[in-house]
Amino acid sequence: MTPEAPFEEPWQARAFAMTVRLHEAGHFTWPAWSEHLGRALRAEPERPYWESWLAALEELTAGSGLASTAELNDRQAAWRRAHEETPHGQPVRLTDQ
Repeated sequence: MTPEAPFEEPWQARAFAMTVRLHEAGHFTWPAWSEHLGRALRAEPERPYWESWLAALEELTAGSGLASTAELNDRQAAWRRAHEETPHGQPVRLTDQ
């Protein structure tokens, strides 16, 4: 990561943007976000930073009732299938998008 390119992958920028938007919509406070992110980073210190960010976002989303754990698991499985079925070099897209 460099200051000119803070995100290595597009999904990282989307996770960041979703976090900011959910906060702006009043779904959680920054202190609550900081607590969840810190907990995710401490839970698996070897995990890449943005994976911990995503884990914290998923936990906070499920905990606030925005999406159930089952819904999050279903979405993860859909992305995994889409990734596996997408030819190399092509953008990965969910069929419902």
